[in-house]
Amino acid sequence: MMRFLNLDDRKDFLGGLMILVLGLATGVQASGYDIGSLRRMGPGFFPLSLGVILGVTGVLLMLTAKAPAAPADRLGPEWRGWLCICAGIAAFVVLGQWGGLIPATFAVVFIAALGDRENTIIGSAVLGVVMTTACVVVFWWLLQVPFPLFRWG
Repeated sequence: MMRFLNLDDRKDFLGGLMILVLGLATGVQASGYDIGSLRRMGPGFFPLSLGVILGVTGVLLMLTAKAPAAPADRLGPEWRGWLCICAGIAAFVVLGQWGGLIPATFAVVFIAALGDRENTIIGSAVLGVVMTTACVVVFWWLLQVPFPLFRWG
């Protein structure tokens, strides 16, 4: 068989197949509803669009399934990454409740980024500032989510 259909590495191929089947099922189910037009969308427009997007994504995943790499030595769990991600989520909850959006977002990104052994403190801080800025623009300014930027207590 062709290299992209190699089933030795089944996770990408089977994952793509599952997404393709879900997309097809969604599209078939949505075809029973009125689609409408772009100007006046019917109840079936969004499910059909979602089904098409899922189907295309599934096909792309199936086509990019790669042959397995040489077996590597099995390493233990990355405890640093696990701990940093869990600590970042906990910091977001605490700081979101008592500090506001800006400190909570910076903390979750900064702490989670430290879970990668190749990240430095400065790199994590820069990533935290960039992501915090993006979150403030998207969630607070554009979507107007009622989450105060700063809260004391």
